[in-house]
Amino acid sequence: MRGRYLLCAVATLAGVSAHAQTPQKKDSAAKADSAAKAVADSIALVRQLEKELGGSSTDTTTATAAAAPRAAGGYMNIGFVTLVDAGWSSEKDVGTLQPGDHDPKVRGFTMPNTELTFDGAVDPYFKGFANIVYKIEPGGETGLELEEAYVLTTSLPYNLQIKAGQFVTEFGRQNPQHPHAWAFVDQPLILNRVFGPDGLRSQGIRLSWLLPTSFYTEAMVTVANSDGETAWSFRNPESGEFHGGAVIDRQVKGLGDMLIVPRLTTSFDLTGTQTVVLGASAAYGPNNTGESARTRIYGLDGYWKWKPEAAQAGFPFLSLQAEALMRRYEAAERSVPDSIGGGCCIPAQLLKDHGAYAQVLYGIKPRIVAGLRGDWSYKDSEFANASRANRFRLSPNFTWYPTEFSKFRVQYNYDDRQGFDKAHSLWFQLEFLLGAHAAHKF
Repeated sequence: MRGRYLLCAVATLAGVSAHAQTPQKKDSAAKADSAAKAVADSIALVRQLEKELGGSSTDTTTATAAAAPRAAGGYMNIGFVTLVDAGWSSEKDVGTLQPGDHDPKVRGFTMPNTELTFDGAVDPYFKGFANIVYKIEPGGETGLELEEAYVLTTSLPYNLQIKAGQFVTEFGRQNPQHPHAWAFVDQPLILNRVFGPDGLRSQGIRLSWLLPTSFYTEAMVTVANSDGETAWSFRNPESGEFHGGAVIDRQVKGLGDMLIVPRLTTSFDLTGTQTVVLGASAAYGPNNTGESARTRIYGLDGYWKWKPEAAQAGFPFLSLQAEALMRRYEAAERSVPDSIGGGCCIPAQLLKDHGAYAQVLYGIKPRIVAGLRGDWSYKDSEFANASRANRFRLSPNFTWYPTEFSKFRVQYNYDDRQGFDKAHSLWFQLEFLLGAHAAHKF
């Protein structure tokens, strides 16, 4: 199924306002030759438009979208997607067990993510995207954040593209994904450890280049602000949580005080039924334990998918996704925070963290998927607290998509944390979609 961008472009090319369509069954009555030719011509035009706009192969699990014609000849999609979680855990303090900002947080019910999204053509030179997130915090208070708001260029030469604004940083495969696109209820442990509860995102600019190779290869680099809780391992005011010391007010003096994130990704077909995507990422920037202290994060990721030639609606399929990350955090000599009896001094240390996750998904038949994920995160330095405890988690799950507008998921977690009792959790998740939503990358 093509992404919503294509459907919206078809509506624009036809000069009419497109409305959400119900997919037609394969055995429906054949269309007249003239109508079929018109549709084919429209699809050809759309594919040419997508090529000119730098579109990539996409995979979407949401339904076809309404396209509103605009004065500039563009389009705009508006979508509303909600996640509702429910469940129970043997751990009373679920928040320590589930550190991700969009993870289930309590025994009972959680609404970890409700997104209001806007995407469309700004003009012949830019596409725009905005994502506003609502959350019900433990205790019932509603949280609101502008998660993303950025523009993408559509007409730069030499296969170049610029993204500018606030956006999730393209490091690995999962960090750029929104929670409703995750294959599991919660965020992998190693991503929580090195990127924090909210993932790595900030305000900045990203330049990407689609290399002129015979298979897909893209190089990109992001330059962004290195401060705030969403720059968890860098100039984060809450970083004392994992290094144990007080932080300094470190200011930006030059490019070296910014967050630099390069990434290289490539994809190719092994056979007519198997596709591989490989990537390598890094993140460099200052941290606020000292004037010259720095953090370096490295990551490798891979994705493999098998789908038979006779697949129906994309099923059956088998996929494997894995990421491995390593953090090197230079903690300068620092004092103990006043809140716990300030004094001098904690000696300078290099805090090392490693971890990985691997997940396999089996699309049994249309709209039914079974999954299994293993998570590991561990430290390689003397200083440790609850946030840096060695940990292993195993998570089988099962997802049913009644339609492309909704899904039900059930997931069991077995957690083994150093210094804590082993924990068992059972989570249920419901997702529903209103309106349109941008297509997801393959």
